[in-house]
Amino acid sequence: MNPIKVVREKTKKLTDLPNIGKSLADDLRSIGIDTPQMLKGKDPYELYQRLCEVTSSRQDPCVLDVFMSVTDFMNGNEPKVWWDYTDERKKRYGNGKKIAEI
Repeated sequence: MNPIKVVREKTKKLTDLPNIGKSLADDLRSIGIDTPQMLKGKDPYELYQRLCEVTSSRQDPCVLDVFMSVTDFMNGNEPKVWWDYTDERKKRYGNGKKIAEI
């Protein structure tokens, strides 16, 4: 969902989260995340690595940005567009060298 349209109190299903559409909701379910509340306290990098393992392929690093955005939101911060997390991801994980190699 577009972060501008997100209403925290109405966040009941995965597609109610900022930056999550049907495809990424399916990806989250494939790694055992069925509700937004299950994202509280989760490490976005661990979620990303699990997705890479489940799919047997290295996911686009932007998926990690999205996971950073939804975990940040579920931990009480304001909804933001996923690309607001790109610089932080690059600082934390470099230009992909530290990101899962599958």
